[in-house]
Amino acid sequence: MGDDVCFFVNFVENLFTMGTMNREIFHIALPAIVANVTVPLLGLVDTAIAGHLGAPSFIGGVAVGTMMFNLVYWNFGFLRMSTSGLTAQCFGARDEAGSARILLQAGLLAVLIALALMMLQRPLEWLAIAVIGPSGEVTALASSYFRLVIWGALPTLVMMAVKGWLLGMQDSRGAMYISIGVNVLNIIASVVCVYGLGMGFMGIAVGTLVAEWLGLAATTGYLAVRYGWLARSAGWRTDGLLAGASRFFRVSADIFVRSLLMMVMNLAVVSIGARSGDLILAVNALMSQLNIFYAYFLDGIAFAGEALVGKYVGRADEARLRQCVRRLFVWAGVLTAVFTVVYAIPQPIFRLLTDDAAVLAESRSYAWWCALLPVAGMAAFVWDGVFIGLTYSRGMLWAVAVSTALFFLIYMALPSSLGNHRLWAAFVIDHVARGAVQTLLYYRRRLYRIKNPQKIG
Repeated sequence: MGDDVCFFVNFVENLFTMGTMNREIFHIALPAIVANVTVPLLGLVDTAIAGHLGAPSFIGGVAVGTMMFNLVYWNFGFLRMSTSGLTAQCFGARDEAGSARILLQAGLLAVLIALALMMLQRPLEWLAIAVIGPSGEVTALASSYFRLVIWGALPTLVMMAVKGWLLGMQDSRGAMYISIGVNVLNIIASVVCVYGLGMGFMGIAVGTLVAEWLGLAATTGYLAVRYGWLARSAGWRTDGLLAGASRFFRVSADIFVRSLLMMVMNLAVVSIGARSGDLILAVNALMSQLNIFYAYFLDGIAFAGEALVGKYVGRADEARLRQCVRRLFVWAGVLTAVFTVVYAIPQPIFRLLTDDAAVLAESRSYAWWCALLPVAGMAAFVWDGVFIGLTYSRGMLWAVAVSTALFFLIYMALPSSLGNHRLWAAFVIDHVARGAVQTLLYYRRRLYRIKNPQKIG
């Protein structure tokens, strides 16, 4: 399968890349998109499995169980994002020792966080359930899911840091191999456990846990074979390991708070749906899967921004950085147009995910919201990649702070007679606002002036 994937990536690169900048973008973006597609496909398969188990509560159980982990893991997204931007800048500056130290710092921090999460799993479970507030049946399913999958925190967080590091090293194919391997194995294991071994709903959780630990083993092997030589460049003494750590933690702190705010907003989406009944919760879960699927395509473009913008910052190449930003938006616009057309008629996709007649009937009135989701989120996704490459983490934090405040203000201001539609109106406005604020910050601060990149973050 690996040879087939490489052939596909090379074919599309040759077909659509004209010019040096386009080649650089697609060299990073295409493997990232291929890898990312397996992530929402995993969510789609889990949702489809749950949707065919006989009741809407199973879809809700997957949605709430996943949100419980988002509640935990989203706060530690800096393990990938900080690592990616800082490593890309070291790569551009040809600082091999710096690149190795960042991997060590991020990996050790990921292990410490994972150990803490496993020790605090019961309080975390209680807090997540209390905040989301699902029905009793969904609570039982989601809690069982959480108690098993939490034991995969260590491989999940370590692989998060490693993927960010590989992206910063311009090795998006390495990250692609890891993601595809883990997610394909997850899909296969979940199907086998649910249907082959008759585990029912819990088979989804077992498949996830098995795939995470096997993925960590494969990731460690890949690093040893491909980058073992780089370990000699790192300072193994305490002072060498901590070199540059203050900047790593400063950028990470901004992204941590940003992730916390995004988690609060997304948690509100699930919580509001859960309190509206299992039917609305199931419909929102289907729409969220569409949004996630689009987001992972756009993240491929954003990942190219992280790697390339960071590289040009390290090289202090202002002209190439500005050209890169323009091209990123062109390709993001092309993808957004395609998704907008497809999502304008979402019912065929929904029918693949569930055969529940009530859920399908309720979802019909949300087609136009589905079509708006790609347009609303495009700028925010692209700017996230650019800002990570610049390590302008404070700008990312301000953009999310403004958009999150608007989400809650809009939701409260709209009349309750709109029902679940006011939730999606607030969600769309949140994404538009985030992109608008980042646009203003980029041009107001003239962030492409990178003669002293250390001061950008």
